Amino acid sequence: MFNRAKSTMPAPEDTLPGRPERPWALAERHRALDAPLVTDNVPEGYQVALFGLGCFWGAEEIFWQVPGVWSTSVGYAGGTTPHPSYEEVCSGRTGHTEAVRVVYDPAKVTYADLVATFYEVHDPTQGYRQGNDVGTQYRSAIYVETPEQEKIAHEITERYQPELTARGYGPITTEIRPAAETAYYYAEDLHQQYLLKNPYGYRCHSATGIRVPRA
Repeated sequence: MFNRAKSTMPAPEDTLPGRPERPWALAERHRALDAPLVTDNVPEGYQVALFGLGCFWGAEEIFWQVPGVWSTSVGYAGGTTPHPSYEEVCSGRTGHTEAVRVVYDPAKVTYADLVATFYEVHDPTQGYRQGNDVGTQYRSAIYVETPEQEKIAHEITERYQPELTARGYGPITTEIRPAAETAYYYAEDLHQQYLLKNPYGYRCHSATGIRVPRA
């Protein structure tokens, strides 16, 4: 996007300074799900999943259509610059990847199902790119909230790799790490539910066509 993509991760000491708080306002309600957009306080019994899978416009659209998902938002995760702007993330100097935050009801959709969906809608073997989008902000990532999520993420990754290898794909490059090691920063309001506002907007996701084997 905007030809600013970089394909080398910056060292933390080389990242941009950012800002102490979010400088932009966000809509109160999710435009597709009519739930709160900012979900720092998750309803009792609900859980959070955090994924990076290329351009977050299409990623969010995919997840808000999954039954059992209560709310989604897009933002920046995995880097060190606090409250970065989209332009700063695209510069490659924040360390962030574009991310979608999914708040879901585990009684209606499991974390395993969400991870399987994550793998099935993008190519997780491309490193710092997704399709034509090249840069560290397009890397594949799963930021786990609990040890149980981490266990499930690794199990599904290990289950999927042989299927990809058999079809000629390389090793999975998905970054799996605790969400507590990073922070999630909400992106600007214009990026939230972007493809609902712009139904003919840019979509980059191209699945491998290989399903994740179910246990």
